[in-house]
Amino acid sequence: MSGTFVGMPAFPAAARDAVRDTTLRGNLRHATHTIRAKRARAVAELDDWERLRQAGKRIKDRTLRHLDRYLVQLEESVTAAGGVVHWAADADEANRIVSELVKATGETEVVKVKSMATQEIALNEALEAQGIHAYETDLAELIVQLGKDRPSHILVPAIHRNRGEIREIFAREMGEWGRPAPEGLTDTPADLAEAARLHLREKFLRAKVGISGANFMVAETGTLVVVESEGNGRMCLTLPETLISVVGIEKIVPTWQDLEVFLQTLPRSSTAERMNPYTSMWTGTTDADGPRAFHLVLLDNGRTDTLADEVGRQALRCIRCSACLNVCPVYERAGGHAYGSVYPGPIGAILSPQLRGTGSEIDASLPYASSLCGACYEVCPVAIDIPEVLVRLRERVVEGGEAVRDGNKVRLRPAKGHAAERAAMRAARWALTRPGALRTGQRLASHTRRLHPRTLPGPGKAWSGTRDLPPVPAEPFRDWWRRTRGGKDGGA
Repeated sequence: MSGTFVGMPAFPAAARDAVRDTTLRGNLRHATHTIRAKRARAVAELDDWERLRQAGKRIKDRTLRHLDRYLVQLEESVTAAGGVVHWAADADEANRIVSELVKATGETEVVKVKSMATQEIALNEALEAQGIHAYETDLAELIVQLGKDRPSHILVPAIHRNRGEIREIFAREMGEWGRPAPEGLTDTPADLAEAARLHLREKFLRAKVGISGANFMVAETGTLVVVESEGNGRMCLTLPETLISVVGIEKIVPTWQDLEVFLQTLPRSSTAERMNPYTSMWTGTTDADGPRAFHLVLLDNGRTDTLADEVGRQALRCIRCSACLNVCPVYERAGGHAYGSVYPGPIGAILSPQLRGTGSEIDASLPYASSLCGACYEVCPVAIDIPEVLVRLRERVVEGGEAVRDGNKVRLRPAKGHAAERAAMRAARWALTRPGALRTGQRLASHTRRLHPRTLPGPGKAWSGTRDLPPVPAEPFRDWWRRTRGGKDGGA
């Protein structure tokens, strides 16, 4: 997987810097609390929300179990409808395919629908290297692009920016990219949206090539679906002569009936709306409407390796609603940039290390970017047990950092490193299976409690640097039980 932010440190270091930025924390707190409250009200309107949630989980799990069959069906359906399907094993192959398709049209500009997959593979940078300029048309993505910034949220990429900062970016940068911002631009939402509309209009009317992702692909018909709130996506999907869609292979649903479930859960979980203002669907090409050529690039980029892990594959259910980000106490304080990936927050902490592996410092740190409070699981519309996957990935990091395919399953490489931790676990196992030794150890700890340090020495400082060790009680529980229960032992 591509898309690691260049030069990013491990999560703890990046988060430490982020929490010192009071403006960033204020922007995040206001935005996440607002979205969180709206989502809760929207979900509460449905008496069958939990059944919809479980239905989405079952549909995704069934699809992932038979993904090979549905991918073949999708290719056949898209081809029959007049589209062309391309297969990309990794980011480099996907970027090469898209670059060649654009160059074949003779164009040097493309307009883009908001797409996590194209951010994942760093498509804009790859196109730029080939002399092709990509224009983001989603309002938040436009803010990020004009500000030479990075996205920090799945749904609201510019969540770390306030209105004053956005006004300054528009006034300073729009003229370098096309139509300049109006004179006297204010920071009111209406003025900022109008400035973006005028700036983008000329791009839409001029562009001959559009690039998109997709929220869903329906295998039985070859239909692609994009849901959005602004309408910019629909302009990109209908006006250009050539449309290229880059989509992860996990975005398939088998039938239209399956799609019905997600069109209820996605908008409520993401924008707290009963339905998306714009839901665009297209199937191949037609002579009378839309692009004349349609290309679908199916992207693997680590997904089949993720699929092989029976625990970790849950991450591939994700429908990119961002609900987990909005309830996560870690994300709220650290922001999205600290995760070093286009997938921030809890879902990024389990998705990025699986797509990219845990060999790098930042990917090895992401499974620890969580308090394991479980709030992310409670709001996930497809019931991804993110804490379970985080623990699984922590195990992988401790056991050696990488998973190895063994037939249809994934096993961990032999353990290396973390010798002190493994020794401590072996000692604990020995004591906990020997009641007499445990009792003696507890009494010794109580008698020497005044001598115990408040922080751990050596490598343990990383844990106790921000918390005190729990105090040892003056009397072990077994002794207290025997004293207060008339001499009866409290257990073996």
